[in-house]
Amino acid sequence: MKLAIYGYGNLGRGVECAIRQARDAELVGVFTRRTPESVKPLTGAPVFAAADLLQYKDKIDLVIICGGSATDLPKMTPVLARDFNVIDSFDTHANIPQHFDAVDAAAKESGHIALISCGWDPGMFSLNRLYASSILPDGADYTFWGRGVSQGHSDAVRRIDGVLDARQYTVPIEAALDAVRSGTMPELTARQKHLRECYVVAAEGADKARIEQEIKEMPNYFADYDTTVTFITKEEMQRDHASLPHGGFVIRTGKTGLNKEHTHVIEYKLKLDSNPEFTASVLVAFARAMCRKAARGETGCKTVFDVAPADLSPLTGPELRAHML
Repeated sequence: MKLAIYGYGNLGRGVECAIRQARDAELVGVFTRRTPESVKPLTGAPVFAAADLLQYKDKIDLVIICGGSATDLPKMTPVLARDFNVIDSFDTHANIPQHFDAVDAAAKESGHIALISCGWDPGMFSLNRLYASSILPDGADYTFWGRGVSQGHSDAVRRIDGVLDARQYTVPIEAALDAVRSGTMPELTARQKHLRECYVVAAEGADKARIEQEIKEMPNYFADYDTTVTFITKEEMQRDHASLPHGGFVIRTGKTGLNKEHTHVIEYKLKLDSNPEFTASVLVAFARAMCRKAARGETGCKTVFDVAPADLSPLTGPELRAHML
């Protein structure tokens, strides 16, 4: 499969490495809104201006869009789906239905296929919620993130006027985790499950009180959580917050038996050294599935729920049955 990367930040670099590890993938090039000469890919891949993407239409099977969910992907994905098969990692959960509809309309009109909200949450966590709730219908789902850096939330903070850089850590509350694992199926609010820690580098003379207020009141990101905002220097950011770890848990507890006498706990856990590199690896696996669907003539927008597991793997059906089943 011939893949292109659109956008070259942390996620784009991760996708570049993931493509290199995929035996059935080739990177056509990196397409950037920056000056191409200023971008130096890790693998020496060619770099082109984003405006020139259409010139390579016949050489690209699918475009992996590596933009931010706050402002980039809602615009980029529907536009690019008019001319290419595409995949993105849109992760603003509350806005997924609207994003799906916009991308679906563009992809169906042009005869292309698209996959949105692909990564580990939404993505792998979504699949585990679906599997677990289907297996244990009498039960409750719980999702915990962290402790780790949320790329989407960090990007949202960086979009605030006066912010030069930011890292947002999502932190599970241990007492909530313990209560869920006990099988008692507690009812927990977002605020009871997680804390949010923000480390912010502000521009000289910026109104820090305003920045803090904008962060804490931001809908879909911070308004429903206890959030701390700590202002630090650029040097402290580089020294203490350069890495991008993350992870989390999807837990479902449920009851079975004639009188619901037996309790079961399903738990899926991720511990990631690099949030963007893992997200990128998920994107490349699902890019394979989208290329296969496109070859079968499928069009429109899809989510991870619409992908058969076998389409994710480079192995053949007989190889999967012999070694994975």
